[in-house]
Amino acid sequence: MRKFLVFLSIVSVLFLAACSEDGKAEDSGEKVKVKIGVNGADGELWPKLKEKAAKENIEIELIEFQDYTLPNNALAQGDLDMNAFQHIAFLGQYVKESGEDIVPIGSTMLAPMGLYSEKIEDVSELKKGDKIAIPDDPANQARALRLLETAGLITLADDFGMFGDPSQISDNPLNLDIIPMTAQQTPRVLPDVAASIINNGIAGQAGFSPNEDPIFKEEATDESTHPYVNVLAVRGEDKDNETYLKIVELYQEADIEEAIKRDTNDGAFLVKLTPEQLNDVFQEMKK
Repeated sequence: MRKFLVFLSIVSVLFLAACSEDGKAEDSGEKVKVKIGVNGADGELWPKLKEKAAKENIEIELIEFQDYTLPNNALAQGDLDMNAFQHIAFLGQYVKESGEDIVPIGSTMLAPMGLYSEKIEDVSELKKGDKIAIPDDPANQARALRLLETAGLITLADDFGMFGDPSQISDNPLNLDIIPMTAQQTPRVLPDVAASIINNGIAGQAGFSPNEDPIFKEEATDESTHPYVNVLAVRGEDKDNETYLKIVELYQEADIEEAIKRDTNDGAFLVKLTPEQLNDVFQEMKK
């Protein structure tokens, strides 16, 4: 009888020890480090997201880039785990041209594009032959030209599509001199042009209020803006990675939405596209 009781005692101890070990393993998860490429990390958005992720045992390291090409190249080459700097149209064009397998896994924000000027206060003040600067990357160049068309300044060809260029302007009554250039240069040339179309994020970095300062800007309330919704992107092989999807979930929460508004002076706002919407727009942009 005594031997049996000793045996039970040993089994009980071993069982409790095993339970204790299981609890420790479950509760002491090691931090997963995730490198995210960004095109500017000022403001409260990223520090807040890093803080939220840390509570989920995710350590976010931000890698900053100064142009729009390197973050995708770095992601494709494995130097990054994710990037967050581009809209769906830009990513679609990059994938189409490069053949790299990069996909969006979550929508982040929409940042309406605006026309800025140091010389005039309304598009009606533009004169014949005035110079207008626009971004030169295919997606944003086409977007800028559509903005000029919406403003009533030019007419685009029927087959303009999502990635048209100035050669597809069918009517230009003021004979405006439209000058494509690197997006980062568009605010710097304002003293030398009548107006410049500046991406929302770059405008904010240059000290403008994207909500108040443009003399004309995109309407951001309908589906036509979906190609220009920014995204978190990963390599195709990582599209179902639970850690990366958790970061998407954290990004789309209310406190990040408020941080976006404060960081951009209400010039940008959070957009939550469904996975189906995201994929549909992305597939269209790759055609």
